[in-house]
Formats: sequence, C-alpha cells, structure tokens
Amino acid sequence: MTYASTGQRSAEHRVSPIFLALAAALIASGWALAAAWGNMRIGVFLFVVSGWMVSLCLHEYAHARTALAGGDITVGAKGYLTLNPLKYGHVVLSFVLPVVFVIMGGIGLPGGAVYIERDRISGRLKHSLISAAGPLVNVAFGVVTLVLVSQGWFNDPDVPAVIGDQAYGVSPLPAALAFLAYLQVTAAILNLLPVPGLDGYGILEPWLSYKARRAVAPYAPYGMLLLFALVWQSQVGQWLFDLTVRIFDLFGADPRYISLGHDLFTFWK
Repeated sequence: MTYASTGQRSAEHRVSPIFLALAAALIASGWALAAAWGNMRIGVFLFVVSGWMVSLCLHEYAHARTALAGGDITVGAKGYLTLNPLKYGHVVLSFVLPVVFVIMGGIGLPGGAVYIERDRISGRLKHSLISAAGPLVNVAFGVVTLVLVSQGWFNDPDVPAVIGDQAYGVSPLPAALAFLAYLQVTAAILNLLPVPGLDGYGILEPWLSYKARRAVAPYAPYGMLLLFALVWQSQVGQWLFDLTVRIFDLFGADPRYISLGHDLFTFWK
C-alpha cells in the first residue's frame, strides 16, 4: 500500500512529455534564430508561441502548487502538477484562446484552467495567494526576458532581422525575446486587474462579502473576453502599450524591438 501510494505521488509530480516537447521547441527555435538557420519569421513564430505556452503551463502550475500547499490535496490526482496542458480544466480557455489572442492582437492574456476545491482551503489570505501565484510567474518570466533583451547578449549585427527588402540593425532572437517579454508584461498587468474571471479579481474576492460575490459570479465567464475586446478595439490598448514601454525603459530594453518582434511573428502578413 505504501509502495503504491509512493508510486502514485511520483506519477502525480512527473513532468509531462508534452511540456518537455514545448520546452524543447523553445530552445531549438531560439538556437535556430541565434544561428540564422532556417526561415527567420517561422522561427520567431515558433519561439514566441512555444515560449508563451511554456509560461502558461508554469502559470497554471503555480496556482496548483500553491493550492496544494494551502490544503487542496486533489490537485495532484487531477494531473495539475505534471505541467501537462491537456490535464487542465479547460484547454480552450487555458491555451487555445490565449494563443488566438496573441495571433489576433499581440495581447498576452492567460485564461482560466485549474479547478481548485476552495472548500478544502481555510483562510482568505491563502485563497488570495493561490490567485496571485499565476501572475507572479508572468512577472518573473517577463523580468528574465527583459534582462536578456537589455543586456544584448544575443544581438549579432552580422545576422540582422530582415522583413521584405529591409534589414534591421538587430538580430531576430532579441526581437523575438522582446515580443515574448511584451506578452509576459501585458499578461501580468491585465491578469492583475480586478476583473471577474481573472486572477486580480480572485485575489480580491475572498475579502468581499458573500452578497457581493454572488452578484458578480454570473459575469465571471465573460470578463476575459470583454477585457480582450477593450484592449483590442479601444484606447485601452494604447494605454497598455504605453505602460509596457515604460517598463521596458526601466530595464534599459529598447521598446522598438517589440514592433520588430511582432512584425517577424506575423509571418503570414
């Protein structure tokens, strides 16, 4: 019995081959961009999409891991600790829509995925920390990518990014890193807003009255879509971009790389 239980716990924590494949795609496409091997624009697309999906897996893992520490022992049996995106509660919300948002509007916005059995967790602070854990992953991912861009370690002037007939004075890997950093920063900013259905509201929700939570609950499924529409089709999108540029400036990363990375990413244009 003890052996079986130990084996089960080991399986619950074993990293999924799907996540390993995504990580391998990220590393391989990054290496190809650095070595100027293959189609540059396809390489940027693969690098950004795989990097974005890796961050989504880590985002949801952070929610689940914090929930486990808070008292929800069911997250392991649900497969949430394996980093397997197919184990999450809603693949469309968790991965399909966030990738579609990136392709359509260049907006980083994670979806909801892991179902936490909140009744197993006591204390409002624990509930808030569970919701905060995901966006903090995006913050950390954004800091790492911004540092990589600002240091210029991967910028080889002999391998310039090319769009059409125009060559730019930066190689494609820093541009791809900058666009990925942009997605992480926007994801952190947007997801921390107190909008129903997003983690920012999840941080606030435990401190609201029961009546207020019941009143907001019917609108939670639409919060993410409404926010995407506002960012994509209104002045909110420009405000978000301006704030992200300021964060790039704080790290000494050239914000012009964002546009170049996005242009390379949209290879179909």
